[in-house]
Amino acid sequence: MARYLDPKNDLIFKRIFGEHPHLLISFLNAIMPFEQGRVIEEIHYLPAEQVPDIAGKKNSIVDVKCIDNQKNQFIVEMQMFWSEAFNNRMVFNAGKAYVRQLNKKQGYELLKPVYTLAIINDIFDHKTENFYHYYQIVNRENTDEIIKGLEFVLIELPKFYPQNLHERKLAALWLRFLKEVDENIKSLPQELEENEDIRQASELCQETAFNSGELAAYESYWDAIRLEKTIRNASLREGLEQGRAEGKAEGRAEGKAEVVINSHRAGISIEVISNITNLTSEQIIKILEQEQN
Repeated sequence: MARYLDPKNDLIFKRIFGEHPHLLISFLNAIMPFEQGRVIEEIHYLPAEQVPDIAGKKNSIVDVKCIDNQKNQFIVEMQMFWSEAFNNRMVFNAGKAYVRQLNKKQGYELLKPVYTLAIINDIFDHKTENFYHYYQIVNRENTDEIIKGLEFVLIELPKFYPQNLHERKLAALWLRFLKEVDENIKSLPQELEENEDIRQASELCQETAFNSGELAAYESYWDAIRLEKTIRNASLREGLEQGRAEGKAEGRAEGKAEVVINSHRAGISIEVISNITNLTSEQIIKILEQEQN
């Protein structure tokens, strides 16, 4: 009996969507809010140097970047935790990709849209039950007026259930694949098995498809996620206790400073600490410098 690995893990996610263009095409066509009749027929991955090396640096983030035959760019991310730092980084990366399309001699008319798809294994919007969030640059008085260039789709995976997308069967199947496939399942659900692309993606999740070094990296990823979750929870409890005891911003700031210092001593990267505390890298470095002095 096959043992499946979780496709939300960065190693598995990149293996599926970063190395098999036909699977990424199927995924994007299913999930993105394209107008009727529009489909992606071909993609090309961006050069390796433009795709961040995730291992050991950004344990909660996965990036897959590609361009289609219409020169539209797509940034696909798997995010285990939500934070304002991730939100800012997502907008920054999309803007950077948009600007880098042109050299100094090219005109603005050559610019093509950049689309970001972020699958988030966390809940960031507690005001609504909607799991699918589509953002464009629109006129607030007339939302039919759109400035093209940057578009964002954010999906809160914990809120998703198949009935939420009964009219978009393939989208529901892909999101079920991301949500349901992990080490705990004994066999692939029949509905997923019947779709050829998702069946292939599931085969890429099987433990036998990876060597011992890759399996060690897979486990290291989850170790980092568990550590980050522990620190996040500790930071939340600490902040609440500080807030109750002091009721002042100074207490919350001191609590974050302690989390920064302890996290840095534990070998956690500044980027992960930023995600945990919602502090900028400059603020974190300043706290660490003050500690050393």
